Amino acid sequence: MNKDLSSFNIKQIPFYFRVFVNRSKKFMVPVFLLLVLSVNGFLIFRINQYSSQEPSAEQLNEQQSTIKRIIIDEDSIDKILSLEKRNIAIKSLFEKARDNPFRD
Repeated sequence: MNKDLSSFNIKQIPFYFRVFVNRSKKFMVPVFLLLVLSVNGFLIFRINQYSSQEPSAEQLNEQQSTIKRIIIDEDSIDKILSLEKRNIAIKSLFEKARDNPFRD
């Protein structure tokens, strides 16, 4: 072993590197495919973990606390209903909106 290290010359590194590259060329495609498949497998595994993770109760409460609820008082509801009863054109608009809320 010492004999190998003592006879080792730095100028021989490019030669040994070329020998290594020439011997490993036949394995380049399978190694590359294995690398690509392993990266894709890892990504699919992590995406599956994140997509099946349920939020905690604390996260749900935090999100629900930021939601602003619309409060309509009874006087406004009564006023809208009375206007709807008095005007036929408005009544038809309300009925159309109830039938198809996504129509312009």
